[in-house]
Amino acid sequence: MYTLVINGKPEGPFTLNELKERKIKPGDFVKTPDMDDYKEAHEVAELRQLFGFQKQVLIQYYGSFDQRLIAAALDWFFVSGVCIITAFIISLFITNMVVGLAFAFSLLGVIPVVKFIYQVVMESLVKQATYGKQLAGLKVCDMQGNRLTPAHAIGRNAAKIFSVLTLFMGYLYCYFNKQQQCLHDVIASTLVIKDRL
Repeated sequence: MYTLVINGKPEGPFTLNELKERKIKPGDFVKTPDMDDYKEAHEVAELRQLFGFQKQVLIQYYGSFDQRLIAAALDWFFVSGVCIITAFIISLFITNMVVGLAFAFSLLGVIPVVKFIYQVVMESLVKQATYGKQLAGLKVCDMQGNRLTPAHAIGRNAAKIFSVLTLFMGYLYCYFNKQQQCLHDVIASTLVIKDRL
């Protein structure tokens, strides 16, 4: 038996057949005696299965361009810092100055690779975010709000090449998208969301 919110007031209880007669919608609020609080109908597995509702994304805020930019700058700082410190420590053991300099300059090619791996790993872990995104209160998810698989995270980060090849206009695309997706998010079907304040 379900209590249904109608015009802002709880009514019922209703059986599943009665809910069907009332043409319940995915966004209607329902509650059973076992539930602590009301939920939207699409959040209840039984109702999703019975009425064919798709679980919808319960997102309050999307990550804005400036939040994402700050997170990206922090991530570049963290990754570059770790790589530079590691290279410095290794270079202390290299006695030949030319080899040491060559090693230091080769680091410039390694940093983007390390950052790519770092982003893929962090975005597919439980927190769904790199350290920069965590500090900015952001996380990455698929279009249903679920955590990315490692393969999905690889696809998202590889798609960033398209955001860069468009002379970085792919990043500015978020201003023209109601879900504030950059071009690589659109390609990979991902969202960057901010936890509700």
